[in-house]
Amino acid sequence: MDDAPIRIVDVHKRFGELVVLNGVSFDIPRGRTTAIIGPSGTGKSVMLKHIVGLIKPDSGQVRVFDTDMGRAREADVYRVRKRLGMLFQDGALFDSLSTGENIEFPLRQHHPELSVHERRDRVDEVLEMVELPGLYDRPTPALSGGQRKRVGLARAIVTRPELVLFDEPNSGLDPITSDAIDALIGHLKETLGVTFVVISHDIVGTINVADHIAMLYQGKLIAWGTRDEVTHSEHPIVRRFLGRNLILPHAGEPGPARLPTIG
Repeated sequence: MDDAPIRIVDVHKRFGELVVLNGVSFDIPRGRTTAIIGPSGTGKSVMLKHIVGLIKPDSGQVRVFDTDMGRAREADVYRVRKRLGMLFQDGALFDSLSTGENIEFPLRQHHPELSVHERRDRVDEVLEMVELPGLYDRPTPALSGGQRKRVGLARAIVTRPELVLFDEPNSGLDPITSDAIDALIGHLKETLGVTFVVISHDIVGTINVADHIAMLYQGKLIAWGTRDEVTHSEHPIVRRFLGRNLILPHAGEPGPARLPTIG
């Protein structure tokens, strides 16, 4: 994909004796939602940290907007980050700030050219998008779990980024609220036309919003393609993993069992 905003090229990463990523390569397409799935401890969050430049690969490249995040100067990494939005797993809101001030925070940091009124207009705009109109002055501690996620999402898109990363957007939410967040992510992708990357343990919800899926297992990329391609994969590990959450095995196949080790 020549216009892919993110290109993962033969990435290897280990921490001591622990191999976390072992030769992972794939391109993330522009303007679509890509889900990175896999069992716990298989390298999903480490991959996300590579994309934002918090971790450098031992070898290989992570190119974001054609910038090699592992080798670029700090100033160039910072310029890339200004084009990103991030929804953190716990929301990462400041309880000492109001709802609107939390959303406005990245505008103050990255867009000092905006006036007070322009910043307020931006915040009110994204509050409407995440279905929380009029909550600018709401104390952050008074927000429910679902509202905190929506506020975190509003903050992630307020700078009008080209790429938004979601780290466990459904973590800690009840099923109804989780479904609402998934629906909101799908709606925003269509409305904004930006690239979304989602990491989540909520396999059903994540697959519902994904256009493309990458599955990591024991540091290797074992599946990559469109949602239909991956969910219809005959790879035994992919089928066992999804079979626990989404897809029943074919007739005559054994039910889900312990995932095997890749040699």
